[in-house]
Amino acid sequence: MQRAMRWTLSICLIAACAPCGQTQAQEQTKQLAHDIFKQLVEINTTDSVGNVTTAAEALAQRLRDGGFAEGDLKVAGPNERKKNLVARFRGTGKRKPILFIGHLDVVEALRSDWTTDPFEFIEKDGYFYGRGTEDMKEADAILVANFIRLKREGYLPDRDLILALTADEEGGSSNGVDWLLREHRDWIDAEYCINLDAGEFEKDKDKRLLAGIQASEKVYVDFQFESLNPGGHSSVPSPDNAIYHLAGALSRLQSFSFPTKINEITRNYFERNAAMTTGQISADMKAVAKQPPDPAAVQRLSAVPYYNSLLRTTCVATMLSGGHAPNALPQTARANVNCRIFPGEDPEEVHKTLERVANDPKVRISVVPQLTPDGKVVPVVPVPPSPLLPEVTRAMEKVLKNVWPGVPLVATMSTGATDGRYTRIAGIPTYGISCMFFDKNDNRAHGKDERVGVQDFYDGVEFNYKLMKELSSPR
Repeated sequence: MQRAMRWTLSICLIAACAPCGQTQAQEQTKQLAHDIFKQLVEINTTDSVGNVTTAAEALAQRLRDGGFAEGDLKVAGPNERKKNLVARFRGTGKRKPILFIGHLDVVEALRSDWTTDPFEFIEKDGYFYGRGTEDMKEADAILVANFIRLKREGYLPDRDLILALTADEEGGSSNGVDWLLREHRDWIDAEYCINLDAGEFEKDKDKRLLAGIQASEKVYVDFQFESLNPGGHSSVPSPDNAIYHLAGALSRLQSFSFPTKINEITRNYFERNAAMTTGQISADMKAVAKQPPDPAAVQRLSAVPYYNSLLRTTCVATMLSGGHAPNALPQTARANVNCRIFPGEDPEEVHKTLERVANDPKVRISVVPQLTPDGKVVPVVPVPPSPLLPEVTRAMEKVLKNVWPGVPLVATMSTGATDGRYTRIAGIPTYGISCMFFDKNDNRAHGKDERVGVQDFYDGVEFNYKLMKELSSPR
């Protein structure tokens, strides 16, 4: 009897201590994530004067200290300032790897614009401030901290987990994901990719609204509109004027809308959001999600710039130049027209459409080339949407139910561009999952006084940890 009682007591003590150990691991990971986050923010990784390699090497050392073998860490890139970090968490190999990506570079930030030093990590009023706190050093810190936590726990996934933290997502000529795919595809090849730089988790103040899973994004292309003319003396003007030709073409572009496009991702977005809104907007979202979409509903939703961007390719004039002297007829007039092309649409067809809309033989339209570091032109190709894999959506829904019951999962399409375009073009389905909530009315990415909520960051650490395990635990 006494032996049985002692045995029962031992089992109870072990069971009682298990949550204690788990809580301790969570607290250690929180502190580690905080320290990595601070370290990253205080390393300047801007394109002008920063150094991405410094950040990549610092994180590689963190991973070494966390138990990763030297052979599972690679710091490499096209030049000394733009090296990328690739880390591999080895599993049993039962399934193909998962790739997790994030970028280490940040946009420029002037001290004079900010109320704090943008390259000093500051906590105040429940927020972490600093350049990259929203885009996206907070996610880099989360990924590295959780790789270390899983390693320390002795976790053995049924597939390799690959981490790639890279350069030049925000600009520059040495994009890390593109370089890795071209030069070392075997380092990052995977069944699918999770990109923490997309898939917004939206909240309104303290109310969590939705968890986005970005499965599609538009294609970024710049076109140049150019009109050339012999010019002459401004005292003898004529209607044949380069500026007038260009202005007419741009005016016609302003009045033009590309045809409506709906895919699996945007249909899911409108269906899910219809249930979270009321009135005419809710009804219009339901009508747009139908096949075919209701034209009147499309027209009403298109009056809202964001919804309009989800419904079609958009092209807009963003830069303008012309003339060479105040007393001379202009010999040149140029405009940059930035297009965000709907996934799957052929960029060359967009080019032809712009020529038809401009409707002026004296306005030449050409693609503004993007160049690789060695000067080669990067071809503009369609970016296919990623299918909503049940494995990924089920894992997301399960973790959401566990962490934030009642928060719906909503598939989204980014109107901007992320590094996910490179992996999608390379045939690796990619899903943007930010893992932490941001206020939809307080977007400071790329802006001054960039910040993330302290608790939102720590919640993101735990959500990402649970998601990693859900996607890679032996079955």
